[in-house]
Amino acid sequence: MAVNQLSIKNYQLFADYHTHPQGHRVQRYAQGLLQPWADSARRSRLIDIAFTDHDRYHAGIDFDEIDRLRERNPDLRIRAGIELDNDPIHAAAGRKWIEKHWDKLDFVLGSVHFLDRADQMFDSVPEGAAQFEGRNVDALYADYFRRVREIVATGLVDCLAHLDLIKIHGHRPGGEIGSLVDETLDFIRARNLAVELSTAGWRKPVKELYPGDRIIELAIEKGIFFTTASDAHSHAQLGDEFPSLARKMANFGIRQVCVFEKHNPIQLAL
Repeated sequence: MAVNQLSIKNYQLFADYHTHPQGHRVQRYAQGLLQPWADSARRSRLIDIAFTDHDRYHAGIDFDEIDRLRERNPDLRIRAGIELDNDPIHAAAGRKWIEKHWDKLDFVLGSVHFLDRADQMFDSVPEGAAQFEGRNVDALYADYFRRVREIVATGLVDCLAHLDLIKIHGHRPGGEIGSLVDETLDFIRARNLAVELSTAGWRKPVKELYPGDRIIELAIEKGIFFTTASDAHSHAQLGDEFPSLARKMANFGIRQVCVFEKHNPIQLAL
């Protein structure tokens, strides 16, 4: 759906629901680590952010420090979250931690970063591309989306991160993507979960939003909610490429963004 330029200008994205204050290592939550994220949110005109460090780094998460940050920044809505992925080494412990702290968490992302290799994420750049060499791409896509459904089936996620991450190195299925993703989208909709629109794909070799246009169209048809996300691993990346994302959403006629409070989805108008 095309919209005029005036309505595009009226799209102000206000929420970033995929951030990693710890980066890819354990760093204990403290005001010195977290306050720059609040400052960056304010500069980017964001008013609602979720901290979603990977579950393998849950030892660094401190809910008391998140509460202190909220007290220091009453103009922001700061959500306690985490990203649960299918890490074959750490996922079991991550699930137990999420179950234990479910009532303290606002938001849980679900993601798939591992295929057959337990020692390497397939989306590592450039090393992960080797996992695709000599493989049937359609079969890899089907296997990937099966793993996404397994994460959904845990009952521990509120939203799916970078839903078509499998395309990161530029590999495309031979057929129409809808035939590969339709069952997964139905699975997501049946459980009233959201899908994130992630600008991270524009920073990766595929140079494309997660998910791609056809998946967005199918998700809209099924009535699936959307969050907005940068997958920031530095506070400087918070809200990255959100003006471009706003234009994309306007062109699709997406007029609401989903936020979460204690796992309850709330649709807010743009």
